[in-house]
Amino acid sequence: MGVFSEAIEVVCSPAGQPLRLIWGGHTYRVGADPVRWYERRNWWEEETRAERGHGAGLVDTEIWRVQARLNDRSELRTLDLSHHVRSDRWRLIRIHDALKDSA
Repeated sequence: MGVFSEAIEVVCSPAGQPLRLIWGGHTYRVGADPVRWYERRNWWEEETRAERGHGAGLVDTEIWRVQARLNDRSELRTLDLSHHVRSDRWRLIRIHDALKDSA
């Protein structure tokens, strides 16, 4: 699994669910229902103070795990994306390696 942070463009449904990703000059289509969760971030490293009532997006980071492919014949790739809700910026933070048979 590779861990890093790279800007990525994400096209979402009206409900905010990722549908397509534009990364490295290629457009990937999400091929399975994405999974969303929240992770705590070290907000104090980037912000001088936390305003009352602004916990979402400041304290917690929205993370989406998506499975995406270039076309119907290509393999699904599992990617983790972080979404900064206030700025609507997306970052690719993890690429999961596909498990291969070792036979």
